[in-house]
Amino acid sequence: MARQFMKGNDAIIVGALAAGCRAYYGYPITPASEIAHAAAQHFPALGGVFIQAESEVSAINMVYGTAGMGVRTMTASSSPGFSLKQEGLSYCAGAELPCVVVNIVRGGPGLGNIAPEQADYFQITKGGGHGNYRLITLAPNGAQEMCDLTMLAFDLADTYRNPACIMADGITGQMMEVVEIPEAKPVPFDHSSWEVRGTPESSGNLISSIVLEPDELERHNLKMDAKYRDIMAKEVRCEEYRTEDADLVVVAYGVVSRIVYSAVDEARAEGLKVGLLRPITLWPFPSAAIARLAETAQRFLAVELSTGQMVEDVQLAVNGRAPVHFYGRCGGMVPGGKELLAEFKKVLEGGQS
Repeated sequence: MARQFMKGNDAIIVGALAAGCRAYYGYPITPASEIAHAAAQHFPALGGVFIQAESEVSAINMVYGTAGMGVRTMTASSSPGFSLKQEGLSYCAGAELPCVVVNIVRGGPGLGNIAPEQADYFQITKGGGHGNYRLITLAPNGAQEMCDLTMLAFDLADTYRNPACIMADGITGQMMEVVEIPEAKPVPFDHSSWEVRGTPESSGNLISSIVLEPDELERHNLKMDAKYRDIMAKEVRCEEYRTEDADLVVVAYGVVSRIVYSAVDEARAEGLKVGLLRPITLWPFPSAAIARLAETAQRFLAVELSTGQMVEDVQLAVNGRAPVHFYGRCGGMVPGGKELLAEFKKVLEGGQS
């Protein structure tokens, strides 16, 4: 298998092409712009389509149209741009169209800055747009996962006919690492039962998110809700590190998890029983795994690049069986290993975070 040194943002396009995506629509925004640059370079060369749209709104609606044709398609942006896509994402979810949307989160609110944050967690996992819908959300913590989880996102989107999101941050997008280039594979899904291509074969199919009759819309909502419950039962992904005897379980995702790995090792070297649970899917959230750990762990600590968003899901999973603490940096600030180790000690000694 070939290996290449590249940015996490470039690895997303490598994964998308290997997954059979052939249509990219986007609007450049830092720190996600390399994704559009790579797409412009490689999609046309492989017989696909790249269009720099006039706006984020246009880009997500181009994705809607192409997904309706049964073609694997994607867009990418950063926080303010992702906000502009919310109406289109709701339309895609309502019409049950598979697509992949990437958000390389930057500091906010507003224009903020181009430094890393994780403060779009609520927007992505709770639904930033209108109506009853969910986004399957994957959180890579390095360039290889930017590639691999993008491929997985396309398969999950097709399996459940639902948009899937990659949530990363400015560091993960810009950081350069060695990536093993996956082999391209054919799209293992048949879209003929619902795609609309303007052909006699697809003339009976209809792509729409408008349902005027209340009883029909209720049935549609309940059908989607059943799908989301199925996703919650089958598609939770997380990673545990040294949790088997942990008194303190740290919950962290994305780039922060990489710092926590080192801080956990430093804590263990000092005789402190600390472990890490890393959510790989932010939705569905690994609540059951956290609940299991709450049977033995004395305390939990959520570490985020925000003022505290994921911590609410950790509290729900722990359900009062142990104290849940929080430590966060924001505005583009990232905690160091020594900083986290000091926080671990404070929490284990009964201090408040």
